[in-house]
Amino acid sequence: MTITSQDLEFFAVVAQAGSLAAAARSLDVTLSAVSQRLQHLERRLGVRLVVRSARRLTLTDEGNLLAARGQAIIDDLGELAQTVTHRQSAVAGHLRVLAPFGFGRVYVAPAAAEFGDLHPDVTIELHVSDRMGRVQDSSWDVAVHIGVLNDSALVAQPLAPNARIACAAPIFLKRWGFPETPADLRRLSCIAIRENDEDVTLWRFIAPDGEAVSVRVEPRLASNDGEIVREWALQGLGIMVRSEWSVARDLREGRLIRVLEAYAQPRADVVALVAPRLGRAARTQAFVQHLRQTLTPVPWQA
Repeated sequence: MTITSQDLEFFAVVAQAGSLAAAARSLDVTLSAVSQRLQHLERRLGVRLVVRSARRLTLTDEGNLLAARGQAIIDDLGELAQTVTHRQSAVAGHLRVLAPFGFGRVYVAPAAAEFGDLHPDVTIELHVSDRMGRVQDSSWDVAVHIGVLNDSALVAQPLAPNARIACAAPIFLKRWGFPETPADLRRLSCIAIRENDEDVTLWRFIAPDGEAVSVRVEPRLASNDGEIVREWALQGLGIMVRSEWSVARDLREGRLIRVLEAYAQPRADVVALVAPRLGRAARTQAFVQHLRQTLTPVPWQA
């Protein structure tokens, strides 16, 4: 036996109308349609809900119980709908944020803390991972992503521009020399970062004439932690390809030197991934906007 909210709403109209004819007028249906639906409801419940007469109907004890409890449930559902609608438009509730290891620690974590101060009705859970693609979509509201977006079903909102840069420490380049073309990387020590389930040994470039150039490197060292990869490069252990946000300061201060400057690399802009607009909570959009403001002007390009 099942009973739906539509059943409760129907019987509430019948109970309040006082007659099947009046209920038919209220529902804008035929008298026979009301009578048949009422009979069907009684058969499903296995009880008689009304006593019919020529001009009016009288509720049985079971009918009175269904009408009273049903109206209370209808009222509760209405209140619940209003509460959910309010939460949808209010910056409140639990916000689950997913971000890459390094970028999450440096930029997303401070922004999340500040957002929590600005919106005390929001609780925030920040999860950092080097395997963004392996985390279920249902486990987060906002995912900060850097690089190529493989899932087109998600909505990507731009946060900040970010380039990929091949670079090495001066001590390494002094000893081994500068690569002149991407093919030279095959004879030089390289350091790879394993993240986002990407093919980390295939380094892609765009030649000055616009032609795409790829080279398969054999990393001397590799790690899933970008900070470890950066430290290895600073020690002069090889050439790495890292995001601009991670090495911009090292480049400005001379601790790292860019190589293959004539060969651009595919961009790795920073974006926020969110669910389609339907059902998106106000706290989600407010946090994305806060992240964008935090990254404007772009801190690594200052």
